Amino acid sequence: MSKPAVTLENVKKVIGRKTIIHGLTFDIYPGEVFGFLGPNGAGKTTTIRMIVGLMSITEGNIHIQGHSIKSDFKKAVQNIGAIVENPEMYKFLTGYQNLIHYSRMVGGVSRERINEIIELVGLKERIHEKVKTYSLGMRQRLGLAQALLHSPSVLILDEPTNGLDPAGIREIRYYIRRLAEKEGLAVIVSSHLLSEMELMCDRIGIIQHGKLIDVQTVNEFVQGEKQMDVAFTVDDIDKAIRVATEQCHFKVVKTKPDGIELQLEKDQIPSVAEALIKNKVKLYGIGSTSKTLEDKFLEVTGGKEIV
Repeated sequence: MSKPAVTLENVKKVIGRKTIIHGLTFDIYPGEVFGFLGPNGAGKTTTIRMIVGLMSITEGNIHIQGHSIKSDFKKAVQNIGAIVENPEMYKFLTGYQNLIHYSRMVGGVSRERINEIIELVGLKERIHEKVKTYSLGMRQRLGLAQALLHSPSVLILDEPTNGLDPAGIREIRYYIRRLAEKEGLAVIVSSHLLSEMELMCDRIGIIQHGKLIDVQTVNEFVQGEKQMDVAFTVDDIDKAIRVATEQCHFKVVKTKPDGIELQLEKDQIPSVAEALIKNKVKLYGIGSTSKTLEDKFLEVTGGKEIV
C-alpha cells in the first residue's frame, strides 16, 4: 500500500477546560475519497480546521505528505486544496480570467496546468464565458479547478453538493471520483447527503462526541453484519409464521400484507424456503433488504442529526 497522504496521530483539541477532540488517529491514502461523517457538534469541522491549519492542535500531530502541520506548516499546506460550500468567484469575469487571477496569487502555475485542469473538470466549452452565466454546478466545477491549480495532493471538500439539483449532484460526484483516480488525489469530503456519500466514497470515518467511532470501507460498514432482513412473499402468513418460529426457530422481525420478514444469515435462507414449501405454503418470492449508509449511520450514532 502507498504511503498515507494525510496522517492524524492522537490529535486532541481542548478549548478552555473542555476536550472537543479526543485523540483521533487515522490515515487517508492517495487516490481515495474519504467521507468524514458526524452528528451535529461531533467535532468534524474542528478536525478539518486543524487539518488545514486554521486551528491549533492541543496535542498530537497531523502530517500532510510527511510534513507536520505544527512544525512545517508552509510545506504541509502547499499540499492542500480546499473548497467550502459555494466557492466565491468574480461573476463579471470569465471562468478563464478567474483562474488566471487565482494562479497569480498562488504563483508558479503554468498556462498548460490551467488548460489541463479546465479539461479535467469539464469546462472547456464554457471557460471563456462570464461566470454570471454559469449554473451552480458549473461554478462548483470552477471552484474545483481553482482548488487544484497548485497541484495539491490532498483535496478537502465541505458540502460540495450544497444547493445543487440532482443532475448537478451527480455531475460533481463524477468529477470528484475522476479527480481521485486521474490525479491520485486524497479527497476528504464532508456532507449531510448520506446517499451521495455512499456512492462517492471509498471509506467512511464516523466521529461522535469528538471520538472516532469507526473507519471502514463503505461496503464493510453497510454490509458488515452477518445477518440480514429477508422477506418471504407467501400466500398464508399465519402458517408461514408457525413454520418459521416453531420448526425453523427463527424470530419474525416483521409481518407484511404479502408475507413475513426474518433476520437470517445468507446460508439459512434455503432451509427456511424448503420448510415453507414442505408445509404447503406457497412461496412467491424471496428478497433481502440491505441497509443503506443512512440506516447504518443512524444506528451507530443513536439516530442523531448529521451536518
